[in-house]
Amino acid sequence: MSASPIPAGITVATRYLDLAGVFSCALLGGAVARTAGLDLFGFLVVGIMIRDVLLQHGTPVALTDYAYLPTAVAGSVVVFLIKISEESWSRLFTALDAAVIGFWAITGVNKTLAVGLGRLPAALLGTVTAVGGGALRDVVLGRVPAVFGGNGLYATVAVAVAGVTVICAYLGVPGIGVGLGVALALAFRLTAVRFGWNLPNSLDWQPRSKAAAMLRRRTDPASRNGNEEQSRPRKEPS
Repeated sequence: MSASPIPAGITVATRYLDLAGVFSCALLGGAVARTAGLDLFGFLVVGIMIRDVLLQHGTPVALTDYAYLPTAVAGSVVVFLIKISEESWSRLFTALDAAVIGFWAITGVNKTLAVGLGRLPAALLGTVTAVGGGALRDVVLGRVPAVFGGNGLYATVAVAVAGVTVICAYLGVPGIGVGLGVALALAFRLTAVRFGWNLPNSLDWQPRSKAAAMLRRRTDPASRNGNEEQSRPRKEPS
């Protein structure tokens, strides 16, 4: 079952969200290139094209809309010119990464619905669009892609944003879906990173947040006994 048609205003908003994602990704790529000494321009181009290739709906927009490449170049130049501390870059990187997840999940959903596909493909391609660029970045750097886990619910945030966007489009309020999706991406992702939330990775998985660690210490007899033993004063040998 297909969703209701995407209004023209949402199509325009989707384009600007896509460009915002490109600019943010250029900033991220520049930050990574600065620390790793790599040129990630190729990653930016491929990341932009992922969604359009999967849709199989004409030429990738990065090759037909001339605003895309200048936007990517502008983001890279900004990172090159601005010099701030490594700690500030780390905070900015997390915020930008969250924003990109939101921008591209929403864009992927709306573009999928615009070509006439249904809600499930829209949610799927919205998620793939959001996490694809980050996965390529990590592969280029020789790291395990964040989408595979251990990185603050990276893919889970994308799924949530894509789902909210699809639901709002189905209810006939796609504009609310855009605003709600961006807000959800920022709040969900930043909170997950802040508190160390992650999905289970095995049957003996234990949550790694600070609150969970405190709860385990209180409920685990072995841990509690160990702490008591450490707190007892040691007797000096006579």
